[in-house]
Amino acid sequence: MKRFAFAHESVSGEQVRRLVADDASGAFVAFEGWVRDHNEGRRVLRLEYEAYETLGVKEGERIIREAQERFGTASMYCVHRLGLLEIGDIAVIVGISTPHRDEAFAACRYIIDEVKHRVPIWKKEHYDNGDSGWVNCERCSAAAHEHDS
Repeated sequence: MKRFAFAHESVSGEQVRRLVADDASGAFVAFEGWVRDHNEGRRVLRLEYEAYETLGVKEGERIIREAQERFGTASMYCVHRLGLLEIGDIAVIVGISTPHRDEAFAACRYIIDEVKHRVPIWKKEHYDNGDSGWVNCERCSAAAHEHDS
């Protein structure tokens, strides 16, 4: 089973929870990234995500393998939406189940930070004044570098 995917339709936390459910696990941690209505002082109406899907899946799988090596045996899954998303839609979900909570929290944080930094995904914001623009997240890149130490 692939543990990283792109989706062109809506996804739910419950779907991801079921995918990572494991009788050997005592902890489940999830991160949901939602489309918000503002960024850097501008009112956002919707987002559009594009990705280099073939490379993105390979890199996403690599990130999850790294997380398993760093934090121990766990069931992990990450899905990122592509296409046009509205305010409140889920853009990305990471789900982790592990025997203990510490590893679940650490692995979840590692995966979302690395996905934002390394997976070839582009985000276009559509603003209330009719403008739109492709954006990057420098905070995402900085957070991923914290894992290098």
